[in-house]
Amino acid sequence: MADTGLIVVRDVYKRYGRKRILTGVELTVPQGQVMALLGANGAGKSTLMRIISGLAKPDRGEVILGGVSTRKAGHEIRRYIGLVAHAPLLYDNLSAWDNLMFYARLYDIQEPGARIEAVLHAIDLWPRRHDVVRTYSRGMTQRLAIGRAILHDPPVLLLDEPDTGLDPASAETLARLIRTLGASNRAILLTTHNLERAVSWADSVTLLADGKIAQTATAAALTTATVREWLAATGSLPA
Repeated sequence: MADTGLIVVRDVYKRYGRKRILTGVELTVPQGQVMALLGANGAGKSTLMRIISGLAKPDRGEVILGGVSTRKAGHEIRRYIGLVAHAPLLYDNLSAWDNLMFYARLYDIQEPGARIEAVLHAIDLWPRRHDVVRTYSRGMTQRLAIGRAILHDPPVLLLDEPDTGLDPASAETLARLIRTLGASNRAILLTTHNLERAVSWADSVTLLADGKIAQTATAAALTTATVREWLAATGSLPA
């Protein structure tokens, strides 16, 4: 696989104790593209996300972001990454504005007010900017979590099951946001259990099974039925 992406994973292995989680994963996400990563529970999707984000180290192999190996880049590489995992990492008793201002200070963002305003408009939360997060719906909270992740304008965005628990209207709003972000010269890697969303939200779909990439194709060449066949062939269909 040619190393032409903002995200490049080369021959990554990871085990916990005697359990092998990843066994030679190879993938590339080009600039301006959204890749959906599918797999059964326990397939290693979250582990791979943690390795790409720098929160975990591979036992073997390497991750290259924007041409720089994360092994050599140190902690500064995290400014290159926006991560939305299962916890939104937001303060419920603060407003959207105050949450983003807190993170803007952590990232030493110059003129934070202007950047926060731009992000809140992008995630359609400007009218609710002064409301505390505990009053938000699940969809609004998830959009604010993405706003936190893109606040420092990272070229790499990692979304680990961002659609979990969303109603259809909130999911469609999230889909529009992901498409917009993917078209803005970022590389986005997302995981989801929803096959329809994987095919419609992403530019490419990749299946992780038995610790490695089992299938990958452009979303335009796929149907939900095709992806379901992939999952069935690897024993990855949900129960």
